[in-house]
Amino acid sequence: MTTVDGLASWWTQDTDGDGNVGGAIRFRFEPGGFDMKVLEAQPAERVVWEVVDGPEEWIGTQIRFELKQEDGFTIVLFRHEGWKEPVEFMYHCSTKWATFLMSLKKLVETGKGEPAPHDVKISNWH
Repeated sequence: MTTVDGLASWWTQDTDGDGNVGGAIRFRFEPGGFDMKVLEAQPAERVVWEVVDGPEEWIGTQIRFELKQEDGFTIVLFRHEGWKEPVEFMYHCSTKWATFLMSLKKLVETGKGEPAPHDVKISNWH
């Protein structure tokens, strides 16, 4: 969750940048991508990014992963918050985030995720 190699293993293979607080991470997909400013990066606890470049609807939103241990499991509490309005793209992204969180689960359990471009396609937005 805090390293470029780790992120490239479950979200998108085309990932580069600096995962440390204050750094920026660049994520690219077939139709485009996002640049995130790292606001928090506490391994095994919390990661928070702010979108600084990408689709207009994403700019200024925050993506948060909070991890907690419960009954021998690691629970991922995920939020993509701060959307200005509930546009159609937001609903697509909610479903797409679910496919990437399943990729993260697969990576942790098997050692191999399904990052883009090998992810499940759900629409023309990919």
